[in-house]
Amino acid sequence: MDKERVDLPLNEIPASWYNVLADLPKPLPPPLHPGTGQPLVAADLAPIFPMALIEQEMSPERWIPIPEEVRALYKIWRPTPLIRAVRLEKALKTSCRIYFKNESVSPAGSHKLNTALAQAYYNKLAGVRRLCTETGAGQWGSALAFATQVFGLECTIYMVKSSYRQKPYRRSLMHIWGGKVYASPSRHTKSGRAVLAADPKSPGSLGIAISEAVEDAATHDDAKYSLGSVLNHVILHQSVIGLETKRQLELIGERPDVLIGCVGGGSNFGGFSLPFLPDKLSRPDLRLIAVEPSACPSLTKGVYAYDYGDTAKLAPIVKMYTLGHTFVPEGIHAGGLRYHGTAPIVAHLANLKIIEAKAYTQNAVFEGALQFARTEGFIPAPETAHAIRAAIDEARKDDGKCIVFNYSGHGHFDMSAYDDHLAGKLEDYEHPEEKIAEALQHLPKVG
Repeated sequence: MDKERVDLPLNEIPASWYNVLADLPKPLPPPLHPGTGQPLVAADLAPIFPMALIEQEMSPERWIPIPEEVRALYKIWRPTPLIRAVRLEKALKTSCRIYFKNESVSPAGSHKLNTALAQAYYNKLAGVRRLCTETGAGQWGSALAFATQVFGLECTIYMVKSSYRQKPYRRSLMHIWGGKVYASPSRHTKSGRAVLAADPKSPGSLGIAISEAVEDAATHDDAKYSLGSVLNHVILHQSVIGLETKRQLELIGERPDVLIGCVGGGSNFGGFSLPFLPDKLSRPDLRLIAVEPSACPSLTKGVYAYDYGDTAKLAPIVKMYTLGHTFVPEGIHAGGLRYHGTAPIVAHLANLKIIEAKAYTQNAVFEGALQFARTEGFIPAPETAHAIRAAIDEARKDDGKCIVFNYSGHGHFDMSAYDDHLAGKLEDYEHPEEKIAEALQHLPKVG
């Protein structure tokens, strides 16, 4: 078989999602109700999620069957190719083998559609009319807009204001697929108005946008909330990435030494790398690397503690690496990585030292993105470029390892970011220790 590009046939699209909860070496700390502080039960989530997704969120089963309607839609672009970056290897003069899983070939241009279609499907079955969500860079918002269009639902999207201004064509894509998009913080919700009253020039954050979307869903009987990252059921749906990757590597006789993904909430990293958790537990030298921006370094500079998932304290309290739910990162171009916390599953594994984390500045990330684009031709999203930066650094060790990273999305709507970098206008924001310290003062008192 050709080892430079590995394509699976349609019949090898996974038939079930992999649930990593079944294989965690220690149980996940339970999520808590934001009002009572008590462990969540299914009924607590019913106002914002359909029961099928609540059951998946809490399921201990290792395998969850993918509905045939969803699997049929996956055939639009799945299985996605695994490609060897031979031209990048040559440029780096490395003995390492570099592969990337190309999730950018989906209609929405990223991995986000894997869960968007699943979530829209289950909401449609439950009789929901409208879905409310947040989006950072717009990858998730555009994916959900497409998914709701497919299933005949309405879609309301609260887009972080800094990205709303930076990425107008992401907004255009959401509009084409019927989504209604508001710059967050907005005046359409109580939580948005409260943020604007305190800071009229707020650039917004994912924590704020989540608050607005949750509030919208919770206050309208015909609407539910849909989340693009962080929660267990989202990482579950994204496991198709890692399952396909495992099969592709097996077909060409490769055994990965290093698996890399960028992390904001944790969905693409989790979906790509966590199907390899059983391998990691039996082979400790396998490295799983999560890469984040230095301007919002939850895993590398945050604390492992219970915190609210959103700014207005409407979402569940979960144990994660957090910078504090009131922390608002600078308006970096990797808008999808501007989240104050991390997926509980990813945080749990980081706390157990099973996965490791790295953080990079904007310009270092874009330097890696340019090198990749100029050798392999693909132009990565700023978020994806974080994984590329780490892969390049690993390959420079020239130790003959097999490095695989998740190419989670393309950067075709991020040209202004590339223009700024090429013109020397990008600022390198390091984590603001005083702002994080202040935000951490507001962690909830738990137990």
